[in-house]
Amino acid sequence: MLPRRAVMAAATLVLAAMWRPRGPLLAISAAGLAHVPLSSTRKYSRKERGRKLVTEQRLRSNSRRNPSLSSRDATAGAPGAALPGREMIASSATADAGAGLRSEFLQVLLSRRRDLQVPLSVEQGSPVKNPLHQKRLWPKEAEPMESCPRKEVENFKEKLVEENFYLITELGEQGRVPVLLLKLNDPVPKRKPVIVFLHSSYKCKEWLRPLLEGYASRGYICVAIDSRYHGERASNENSYIDALKSAWRNGDTMPFIFDTVWDLIKLGDHLSEREDVDTCRIGITGESLGGMHAWFAAFVDTRYSVIVPIIGVQGFRWAIDNNKWQARVNSIKPLFEEARIDLGKSEIDTEVVEKVWGKIAPGLDSQFDAPCSVPLIAPRPLLLLNGAEDPRCPIAGLEEPSSRAAKAYEESGSAEKFMFIAEPGIGHRMTVNMVKEASDWFDRFLQ
Repeated sequence: MLPRRAVMAAATLVLAAMWRPRGPLLAISAAGLAHVPLSSTRKYSRKERGRKLVTEQRLRSNSRRNPSLSSRDATAGAPGAALPGREMIASSATADAGAGLRSEFLQVLLSRRRDLQVPLSVEQGSPVKNPLHQKRLWPKEAEPMESCPRKEVENFKEKLVEENFYLITELGEQGRVPVLLLKLNDPVPKRKPVIVFLHSSYKCKEWLRPLLEGYASRGYICVAIDSRYHGERASNENSYIDALKSAWRNGDTMPFIFDTVWDLIKLGDHLSEREDVDTCRIGITGESLGGMHAWFAAFVDTRYSVIVPIIGVQGFRWAIDNNKWQARVNSIKPLFEEARIDLGKSEIDTEVVEKVWGKIAPGLDSQFDAPCSVPLIAPRPLLLLNGAEDPRCPIAGLEEPSSRAAKAYEESGSAEKFMFIAEPGIGHRMTVNMVKEASDWFDRFLQ
């Protein structure tokens, strides 16, 4: 009988053979990290196409694991501490080769909330009846989430426990983090694995409910939050864009990625205090903006022990240097248009892009970019899922981060815990296949 992982890989290859790439894909071999362009012109057998169309990095493993980056690493900070960032900085300095970069990132997070610190607390909430979405939703957008594998549970709805509450992570309106938690009721209380799910731009936590229910049926505690200026943290359909513009003008907040990462550190504090949570098994995933949140939260907080960013990781510096920033900029274009006007430019150009990132997310296109931060997730299990033709997260821009990550996993003796799959023919969207791959990854490493 084939090993379970071999069966999973075979299934992925069969699915991949259903698509044809329109251009070259990146492949990295285990032996020499060779970069192999895959041509779409040669005729391959179905089996060959499957092997060539899926970008996968799998390296040899050895018996040694780097304990300094485990899910219980002291860099996670003291649970419930009012200043987890500072605790993380102090405790990680001698334990982790990436402590310096984590320290820098935490200092950036702290720099815009030094007067906002409060002890972590919880307030009771209630279900949201009319979730706010800041852009029109298309019917097919929900198909991948509704495809999430489920386990048949008798009287599932009756056994499903729903918690709605708010985490108070700092002073101010945006310091009140709305949380939705789903799990199955257990006759005998026990600690369970957790997965944190993060929505994409302009959506909200309620959008993720099909995923939460699917994983809850399989025994996970499932958690979703509204990111900054989304869902319950938005007052209207322009809240997110208005917040981005304000950050550009005033430089006092970081609504693009970084501020929500602060909330995820605090969420880690809360989860670590719960009696129903296995603190060694906390996973995190997200789509698009949510994938970026998952990437940066896992980079800085090692309590997130299994990580699956979906269409979220990209090389920001690579995009600037190779004039491939347009698709990402267009996703939040009103921000860049305002910056263009302020800078006296006739059109958005590289200088505008660099200045915006530097103002609203310092270090995003430099020291905290994917080539530097993604490898520091090793040796925790990491699955990167992408579309092979995604203009916002171009495959070519992922070559350096994925190569460095592969090397980090090989050196830590955890090569089997890293994989990168680029789905042929797919742009910037989450697919049914990505949902299945993520599900298999979590079942493999969290169950």
